[in-house]
Amino acid sequence: MSEDYVALLGTKGGPAIRPGSSMPTANLLCLNGQQIVVDCGLGVTRGLVEQGMQLKDLSLIFVSHMHSDHYLELGPLLHTAWTAGLKTDVDVYGPAGLDAYWDSFLASMKADVDLRIEDEGRPDLRNLVAVHVLDEGAVMARGGVSVTAIRTKHPPLDDCFAFSFRTDRTHVVFSGDTAPIEALEDFARGADLLIHEAMLEAALPALMARVGNGSDKLMTHWLRSHTFAHDAARIATKAGVRRLALSHLIPSDDPNYGVKDWQDAVAGNWDGPLIVGHDGIRIGL
Repeated sequence: MSEDYVALLGTKGGPAIRPGSSMPTANLLCLNGQQIVVDCGLGVTRGLVEQGMQLKDLSLIFVSHMHSDHYLELGPLLHTAWTAGLKTDVDVYGPAGLDAYWDSFLASMKADVDLRIEDEGRPDLRNLVAVHVLDEGAVMARGGVSVTAIRTKHPPLDDCFAFSFRTDRTHVVFSGDTAPIEALEDFARGADLLIHEAMLEAALPALMARVGNGSDKLMTHWLRSHTFAHDAARIATKAGVRRLALSHLIPSDDPNYGVKDWQDAVAGNWDGPLIVGHDGIRIGL
């Protein structure tokens, strides 16, 4: 049996990148010999290759919601995998709208896809990828891995999901983007690993200034649609999870804040093993 692990490929909350910053959200979950991509923010393709994955082996992708830092590189990932030798089916699960994104990406790349089919003899990429619109509840089961989803609280979007991945020995939960919700406590009950988004409250004003082109609406979005680190810690404790990993960090690239600040932020609400995510970290399961 191959190693089970989660690799956090991109741990930054939000779509922007700057010199020295981490990359937006993307993850590789390896369970029961299956390589599962969870979210496809900018940089996912390179992140997968840096983990040693052969892109031609891509087969299963989950996208939590339709914010660009979670799906911007889905099309380029699939196209690049195709140029790297992909010839087997890929199933993509995500919210309504992801199917339209994929159709539009294919339309934008039609000349290239057609040319490579004719000139290089490749299979038709359009026939290899199936996009499945997901909803709450059981999503799929394959190779001893079962996947369920619940809606999170991430206004103004309604179709935003947390994912639970289970085998007969392992349970991993991704919170997706969300304000604190009690439903996640039951959803993640007893999980071996909860990967939860997190914000540092004290760092938000400086981040607003650094963004530079957002109004007070941006701060309002953060406060109503995301989770402070101390609240993520409280949820993890109430859910009785074995380990907590913080990712989708807001902010992730402020040199005035580091790992100790995140540790201090959860102190008093979580006393179990804590992983403060950084790009490329591999967490064994």
